[in-house]
Amino acid sequence: QVQLVESGGGLVHTGGSLRLSCVASGRTFRYFVMGWFRQAAGKAREFVSAISWPGDITYYADSVKGRFTVSGNSAQNTVYLQMNSLKPEDTAVYYCAAEPTRVIPVSVNEYDYWGLGTQVTVSS
Repeated sequence: QVQLVESGGGLVHTGGSLRLSCVASGRTFRYFVMGWFRQAAGKAREFVSAISWPGDITYYADSVKGRFTVSGNSAQNTVYLQMNSLKPEDTAVYYCAAEPTRVIPVSVNEYDYWGLGTQVTVSS
């Protein structure tokens, strides 16, 4: 089993920044992908970004490209999501997910391990 714990959410004004963190513990894999998803009230959970280890290949949803940056430390099993130029439409619960694979999945049902989420609220 893999346990994922997110932190770093909060309330910011439009144009502000936040950095989310996700720490993984438990079973380790030779290669895996750590992803970020978000779910706004009344909407489906959607892919935001992901990073694959080893190799540090990253991928972003078009809606966050150029504003969000995913990074991580595979030795510490920690992934970060730096969110800049935040907009009210970025308001959501943000979830960390992990999957032992070499190819970055972008669908919710392709990830086996999930954190409980952290709330991000962007006020206008």
